Amino acid sequence: MAAARPQRRSMQQIIEDRRRASFIGRAAELDVFRGNFDLPPEDVRHRFVFHVRGNAGVGKTSLVREMARVAQERGAVTAHADESADSVPALLAMVSEQFGRQGHPLKALDRLLATYRQRLQEALTGMGAQGAGASANGAQDPSAGSLALAQAGLIGVGMIPLLGAFAGAVDPALVARGADGVRSALGARFGHGGDGGASADPVRALTGAFLDDLARVGDQAPWIVFFLDTYERTAPYLDGWLHELITRTHRAALPDNVVFTLAGQRRLDPAHWDGAENFVTDLPLRPFTDTEARGLLAAKGITDEPVVAEVLRLSGRLPVLVSTLAGSRPTAPDEVDDPSATAVERFLKWERDPTLRTAALACALPRRLDEEITGAAVGAADVGAAGVGAGVGSVAGVAGVAGAARVAGVAAGAAVGATTDAPDVYAWLCSLPFVTASPGRARYHEVVRTPMLRLRRVGAPQAWRDGHARLASLFAARRTAEEDGHGDAAGRPWSRPGWRAERGEELYHLLCAAPRTALPAALRDGVDACWAETPAARHWARALAEAGEDGGDGHLRSWGAECLAALADEQYGAVRALGLLLARPELDDNGRAAAYNARGWQYFILGRYQDALDDHARAVDVDPQDPGGHHGAAITRRTLGEFGTALRHIDRCAELAPEAAWVAHERGETYRRMGRHEEALAELDRAHALAPKEPLTLGSRGQVKFALGRAADALEDLDRAVVLWPDYTWALTRRAHVRRFLGDGAGALADLDRAERLSPGTAGIMGERGDVYRFDGRYEEAVAEYGRALAADPSYAWALGSRALAYEALGRTPDALADLDRALEIDPAYAWARRQRDRLDGAGPA
Repeated sequence: MAAARPQRRSMQQIIEDRRRASFIGRAAELDVFRGNFDLPPEDVRHRFVFHVRGNAGVGKTSLVREMARVAQERGAVTAHADESADSVPALLAMVSEQFGRQGHPLKALDRLLATYRQRLQEALTGMGAQGAGASANGAQDPSAGSLALAQAGLIGVGMIPLLGAFAGAVDPALVARGADGVRSALGARFGHGGDGGASADPVRALTGAFLDDLARVGDQAPWIVFFLDTYERTAPYLDGWLHELITRTHRAALPDNVVFTLAGQRRLDPAHWDGAENFVTDLPLRPFTDTEARGLLAAKGITDEPVVAEVLRLSGRLPVLVSTLAGSRPTAPDEVDDPSATAVERFLKWERDPTLRTAALACALPRRLDEEITGAAVGAADVGAAGVGAGVGSVAGVAGVAGAARVAGVAAGAAVGATTDAPDVYAWLCSLPFVTASPGRARYHEVVRTPMLRLRRVGAPQAWRDGHARLASLFAARRTAEEDGHGDAAGRPWSRPGWRAERGEELYHLLCAAPRTALPAALRDGVDACWAETPAARHWARALAEAGEDGGDGHLRSWGAECLAALADEQYGAVRALGLLLARPELDDNGRAAAYNARGWQYFILGRYQDALDDHARAVDVDPQDPGGHHGAAITRRTLGEFGTALRHIDRCAELAPEAAWVAHERGETYRRMGRHEEALAELDRAHALAPKEPLTLGSRGQVKFALGRAADALEDLDRAVVLWPDYTWALTRRAHVRRFLGDGAGALADLDRAERLSPGTAGIMGERGDVYRFDGRYEEAVAEYGRALAADPSYAWALGSRALAYEALGRTPDALADLDRALEIDPAYAWARRQRDRLDGAGPA
């Protein structure tokens, strides 16, 4: 039999091997890291955190890559993240994906991450369905301010309560839970109960699931090592969480074979890490030693002493510059150009093709590269006479006439696309030592990109503006494609990572090209980003800060940094950033009304209902023709049980937006909660006629029909809602209730299993399953399910009342009475529980 053919290796593996083979230096740091794996965790010399720090270009990322190889050689399961992890959930998602590729899936975390994403989507989905929100250029239709709170309030308060029975139909106590329902709907489902309030904190719940999974992986692998690069960017929102993860006691312990490696430009924040020397090793990186730099040059074939000496002198032994100069293969000292002037001459001298020399400068403008971005950057990179002259002058002052002449040589190239295709240019760029490339994307090292940007901005301002304008147009087209791919029910776009990535780049380039012109629309984007979620707002603020830095606009840079500092607060960051936005004179009345409504929504989520009402009132004062303020007030008043006032606000919304489907929906939803089911049905019918593909209206109408005794019609509406939105957990749970009522216990359980896969750990789903078991005579299983529901939400009075009936059926009357007593402690107005208590105690009618 023929011998088996060895498995072919991938191109990426071969390239990675070559990169590792070319790694020179940092032996001392690697020895410290490698030796740590020889020390058992209980050894006082063992360290759990390594902090690699140093200035840009000193080689942190290369060292971290090599440390990861060392860890993998020791059998470690590893994960790597950089600034693209813009929140704790985003970081955990990256870790889970990488662990899964290594054969260690984090199943509990994956389930809860799915729930987290769905909760965000549910809280935002309906906003886009009615055409809400600002357009990409900052314009907004008159009703846009209202629509965010419309659907977000709708979902947060009533449409996704995930409670055990239909309010008004089986369990009137659910309606009486009032304002607490908001927090339950938006947060409690992430927790597992008994955590002193942590169930309202999804980050804490995700962390708990992460630790549960990590304990299992820690039993299977000798080591678990995390690498967090560019930590200076992520520390504002990861540092406190990471320190608490390492030092605090959690419900699941952090395995002792976990090691963290952080890499950033600054020292660790003493506010968190003071006194951590007994478990943290600080690894400050400085420029290469003379021996290390010579070793790298020798590996590149550069051994002639005069050339070596000149490279060492001009590079300052900074690794990225040593590597760049070595890549040009100089053979004489005068061929080694001064790297301190700009990055341009350093490699243009060795590239004879003027087209590629032009491309290198043009492609410094975007913050990230791919083939399409490269094409936009170089597509019209024509340096005119004025630009060339300015460019020559800027270089001549520092690099001499020869260097200036070489930059002037760039002008000899026509538009890059005329002679070289973008894929070829991109491939060439990825081969350069200062370009970090990964499949499908690349970026310049900041040490090189920064002086290139300065040369382009100062030396050729028109080319600077034109280049950024082209790139802004490309990202605008990409953003539009993202919008086209999601349809009307996609939610606020800033909540979608794909859309905000394109819009963030578009804003960056618009602000670089014309900061004063672009700023008002950018501020309006900030309102929408803060309304969506804190990571989205950080993405927006970072675009402003970096556009200010790269564009030489100190005011924009400092203001973006101020917003980033405010957004470091996970809980109140959006509120604080919106306060900064409201202080800006560039916001027009429409934008200010939207900002007040956005802050009102954030206050609403935080349970600060009076603050929410105050902001909605301010929105009305600023823009009386925008229904958003009245809409937000209606949602808040309804949550507080002030139905009459809520209806008056909805009436005003109807005057301002008479044909809007959401107005009819909100009035119908308010009537439903008031128990006025016939009136609710009429309004929901009207809303459905105006927006027949809105699943939330169908779900609400299905609940009303069930309350009116029309179970079959209710099932039809809920079926259609689930078809329109397959992940509509609330509708699945309600449909299970209707199916159980109609005698389809198997169908009910199938719906509940599907709902729990979408939203694991949800008390309402488990409570509903308990009901299915109880009505089927499966009392022991019912008691177990109610117990699970109460573990997830100890204040779930309805589950206590239902479990009492299961206990009664099992002859466990004392347990039944204890549950009813507890339910009444939680909710003294729970009349149904009081009647059952009196009946079991023999003090009242059956």
